[in-house]
Amino acid sequence: MARVFDGHCDTISHCYRGANLLRNEGHLDLERTGRYTGWAQFFAIFASKKWEKDPLWQVTQRQYEVFRRELKANVGLVVQCRTADEVERAWAEGKTAALLSIEGAELLDCDLEKLEEVHRWGVRAINLTWNHTNQLSGTNVEDPEKGLTNQGRAFVVRMQELGMLVDVSHLSDPGFWDVIDLANQPIFASHSNSRDICPHPRNLTDEQFMALVKNGGVAGLNMCDEFVGQAPTINTLIEHIEHWLSLGGEENVSLGGDWDGISAMPVGIAGIQDLEKLAEELLRLNYSEAQVDRLFYQNLMRVVREVCTM
Repeated sequence: MARVFDGHCDTISHCYRGANLLRNEGHLDLERTGRYTGWAQFFAIFASKKWEKDPLWQVTQRQYEVFRRELKANVGLVVQCRTADEVERAWAEGKTAALLSIEGAELLDCDLEKLEEVHRWGVRAINLTWNHTNQLSGTNVEDPEKGLTNQGRAFVVRMQELGMLVDVSHLSDPGFWDVIDLANQPIFASHSNSRDICPHPRNLTDEQFMALVKNGGVAGLNMCDEFVGQAPTINTLIEHIEHWLSLGGEENVSLGGDWDGISAMPVGIAGIQDLEKLAEELLRLNYSEAQVDRLFYQNLMRVVREVCTM
């Protein structure tokens, strides 16, 4: 099967609660990634104060150790990567490429010193927020009218200096535009769909997507049914793709499945093994193999190559 570079999964959180990265009953594991010619994945460290008793920074550190443990246990199958060159090297060795991200800067207490520390861990993308307002910004759920604070602006600036992807999925609309104003490199909407096709505030407006195109960034197609459409199918997913292509997004659409972070998906999609169905349907609709490759891995690879240089 084809190569894939996917921008978001919550599989490490499942491993933190006892799942196994090699083989599990969720959406993604190494047995399934190994069926592809090459698989690269941003693995998100994620936790919420709604269900964690301990400070989120402690949980973040523990999940990082789980990530390291799982990679060590499967050293012949997967390797941590920080750059596009390292991803391609992993593929050449027949291994899954694992990149780290963090979903919600509150996991770092929105702290610049902790930002520096997770960069040393190899984290190369951070969602500024999850669903809850933090010291950086409001979200699409809480304080949706609130943009970046001064602390949020400083955080974005430092992320760019470090060569980290600023992830605007979950961010408030004003926060998105504040990031665009600050951006001097491509940004990342790791798992957000088109609001025109599915009018949910987690999705991107046409104006936001066109700003992302101008910025040179990418938006990752999310498999969550709530963000795809009513009674969605694989063809509903393709409606999002086609709408974005109509806005000039040939080089700006990627995959961000939100694997293991969602409960319901379009009919025909039960995990990463079913992405081949999406590819087959696109080819049946006369998409070229080059177009499918751009969507499946090249567009995100381009952005990682440009931003994550160290």
